Amino acid sequence: MTRVLLVRHGRSTSNAQGTLAGRTAGVHLDDVGRTQVSKLADQLAATRITHLIASPLERTVETAQIIAKAQKKISRPKVRRDPELLECDYGTWSGKKLKDLAGDPLWPQVQAHPSAVTFPGGESVLGAATRSIAACRSWASIGAKQEGDAGVVVVVSHADIIKSILADALGMHLDMFQRLVVEPASLSIVNYTELRPFVELVNGTGDALAPGVLPSTSNGSDAVVGGGAGRSRKKK
Repeated sequence: MTRVLLVRHGRSTSNAQGTLAGRTAGVHLDDVGRTQVSKLADQLAATRITHLIASPLERTVETAQIIAKAQKKISRPKVRRDPELLECDYGTWSGKKLKDLAGDPLWPQVQAHPSAVTFPGGESVLGAATRSIAACRSWASIGAKQEGDAGVVVVVSHADIIKSILADALGMHLDMFQRLVVEPASLSIVNYTELRPFVELVNGTGDALAPGVLPSTSNGSDAVVGGGAGRSRKKK
């Protein structure tokens, strides 16, 4: 068995602006995002991470580096970059405001039948799901071969990529992945065994991992393409 921890990057400058970053270069974590990830990294500090894999984009690499820094120096994992875990290529949608994209004729299909969607000038949702699921399963296999049951693989990626991996692990059709919520700096856990994967946690956040009830993240009936900025958290 290999334990795979799926981590979405912390809030980015693009998330805060309400835009769909996609693969746009120069999108970094903002101050809120760094705080979110630091909190998660502290919670993971007692867990020995054997493999730490990130999408090559800045915001995911920065997230992985913060997680690595919180690990014990003697066993600190190297951050490896895997292009198969890149964000979906949203093509001409990249960089646009989500509120404007909601009026695009393609939006209803993205919501109801994403497996049939290819973004204009970009990638298909199915293509992004296929490559990222294969990559995640490959790293789980590597973890099992190198570490046995002690393998803990952390995959740092993007909301729609993580939703695709979770849908596969849950045996859901890809069209159902819009029912999943994956917020910035959230933790989802999948245990991969020889027979089947077991999903232990979906969208655990720093607050959700502690006692208490969080406010709803409801956006009406539409899923947020790219994952959005998550719920606003007020300081107590």
